[in-house]
This record gives sequence, C-alpha cells and structure tokens, in this order.
Amino acid sequence: MESLFVTERIKELLPKIKAFIESELYPLETPEYLAHDFSHVEPILQQKRQLVKKAGLWGLHLPEEDGGLNLTLCEFGQISEVLASSPFGHFVFNTQAPDIGNTELMHKYAPTHLKEQYLKPLMDGDIRSCFSMTEPEFAGSNPTRMGTTAVKDGDDYVINGHKWFTSSADGAAFAVVMAVTNPDAAPHKRASQIIVPMDTPGVKLVRNIPIMGHAGDSWASHAEMLYENVRVPQSNLIGAEGAGFLLAQERLGPGRIHHCMRFIGIAERSFDLMCRYAASREMEEGVFLGEKQFIQGFIAESRAEIDAARLLVLRTAKHIDERGAAAVRDEISMIKFFTANMMLRVIDRAIQTHGGLGMTSDVLLSYWYAHERAARIYDGADEVHKTALARGILKGYGLDTRKK
Repeated sequence: MESLFVTERIKELLPKIKAFIESELYPLETPEYLAHDFSHVEPILQQKRQLVKKAGLWGLHLPEEDGGLNLTLCEFGQISEVLASSPFGHFVFNTQAPDIGNTELMHKYAPTHLKEQYLKPLMDGDIRSCFSMTEPEFAGSNPTRMGTTAVKDGDDYVINGHKWFTSSADGAAFAVVMAVTNPDAAPHKRASQIIVPMDTPGVKLVRNIPIMGHAGDSWASHAEMLYENVRVPQSNLIGAEGAGFLLAQERLGPGRIHHCMRFIGIAERSFDLMCRYAASREMEEGVFLGEKQFIQGFIAESRAEIDAARLLVLRTAKHIDERGAAAVRDEISMIKFFTANMMLRVIDRAIQTHGGLGMTSDVLLSYWYAHERAARIYDGADEVHKTALARGILKGYGLDTRKK
C-alpha cells in the first residue's frame, strides 16, 4: 500500500483481495495453463469467479446502485495493482479490459434499453464484450482517420468496415464499434460508437491475430474483424451521433490509470520473483546470486522505478478524480509511456536474473514478456504520448507547436 493514497476502504479491501489471489490464483500459474490457450483455464476461472461473489468482492468498481462501492479512480487503481499480480486476477474479478471500459462508458452514455439488454449481464459476468476501433489500413496513432462507415437506412445503420486488434472478440456477446456516421463533419466529430451484437449477419471474425507467435482464444485474443453490410438499429447508438471520438477519449483517461496500475502490479510481482530467486539461488557453495553486484543493481533500480511509477500514477488518478481527465491530459500521457517502459525493464531484469529458467513457462516472466511488449503501442504509442507531453510543456513557454 502507498500510505499517501490509502483510504479506510482500501485498508480493508486490499488484504482480502491479496489473500484471495495468492490462495486461489497463484496455484494456477503453471506451464499447463500459461502455455495453452485461455479456454484451457477458463472453466476453472469461472469457478473462481463464483468464489469472488461469495466473498463479497464482486463488482467493486461499480456504483453503489449496482452493488459496487463507488470507489474513486485512485482507490480502484490500488486494487488494480493487486489484481495484476496474477495474469488471471482482473478476469476473475470481472474488471478486465475491454469490459471495464465498456461498462464505464455505457453507465454514463447508453440509453436505458441498452443498459438493460447489455450492461446488466456484462456487470454480472454473464457475457463479455469487445471494442472495435483500430483498422489495419490506417495508422492507429491518428484515430480520427477511419474507413468503417455506418450509413442510415430507415431506422437502421448499415455498417461496413475492416478492423483489427479487437481484443477479446472471440466469444464476446457484442462489440462497441467505432464507425463514421458524419463524413462531412470536422475530423473529431465524424465517428460514432454503436453496439453490434456479434451474432448479427455480416459480422465476421477473420482470425485471432498471432501475438509473439501465439494467437490465443476467448478473452485472451486480439481479432481481425470484417463488418459487411451489418444492419443494427439506430437505437444501438451510445451517446450522441458524431461523439465517438470524444467518448473514446473519455474512456481512455480512466483506462490508462487501469493499465498503468496493472503494469505496476506486474512489475511488483516480477520484482518479488527476482528477489526470491536472487536470495535462494546458490552460485557456488555458500555464495548466492543476490550477492553479485550486477543483481543488486537490478534490484535497487527496479525498486526505485516501481515506487516512482506508483506515486506518479496515483497522483494522476487523484487529479482525475478531482478535476477530470481533460484537465490532466499531460499527466495521463506521461504515466503511459513511463510506466510501460518501467514494467518492461523490470520484467527483463527478472528474466536475466533467472537465466534460462526465466525463458520457460515454469515461471510467469516469459508469459508477461511476450504479452506485455505491446504496452508501449496500444492506447497510444510511446512516441505519441511523448510528443503530446512535450507540446503541452512547450505551450506553457509560449511555443505552440501545433500551428505548423
């Protein structure tokens, strides 16, 4: 716990959540489950979800009227770090991306009939969802450029487009699709967000894209999608028509806190594995790996970087709670590239400390090394966030770099 940001609710919740994860999920982190498709472990994780509900820990991120605790973003961020100590933590507590982002978005902007049809079963964990935005034909760093269209026809939208990296589409009940509804409007006002049930005619999951050689399945997958003359009611619109980009930006503020605290949780667990191994691995009789100065350097640098990242992210979360995401967009950019890079450095040091063992599925590190490299790309590549941050700083010095 970080004492500067701990509340009474967090003092009560974190030990319970940590104890659950260590007793129920750590034992599942075996080669059998880490090296296979997610569907191999999913039936067991569904059983663990029921235990979470019985323990009264389900839906902690939700508003009180939906059985949650109305946690602040700063409070939930601290929970997210603990959940991330296991690859299965967020899924078992039903706080996994992209569902948690879609839940927050629909809570605020979906009409009542969509909440009843899609939001409630999503909150209950009975269905999953996906978010379909990125397109292979256009640079993800500029989401205002988009080829997918939703054209009005009677009371319906007819959607046509090609998407990829639609994470968790495999087995999802519905997608939130970003599509151009207002092609003649300003770039930031052209797209809308529309709910598309995955069983709608014309929706095609082309493939689960191999990531570092592994395509995965179910929740742990990233799909290439085709939408070919997909017809859905115009009443499936989330928010106002043409507000898709603004909704996506609003979704990304809290979403980046979720991601960054997850990165910190992964780094903290990797640090623990590194230290345990360094303290127990004998290099020669009576001489342990942790006595080597190189390893001590790994440990010291990692401890400092994890703690610095945590303080930075929780400060940003507190500022979002107090002032809103738009007011702290520079901080949001900063935590994204800083924390992702920190996590990858710590994982790499932990692998190096473990030697050959670190490359195997006998420990978590190789799993995270493969699956988390994308952290420097999704939700805005490092370079995009660094540019945005620098522009914001320079503007304070009187230089507006956007005018050129």
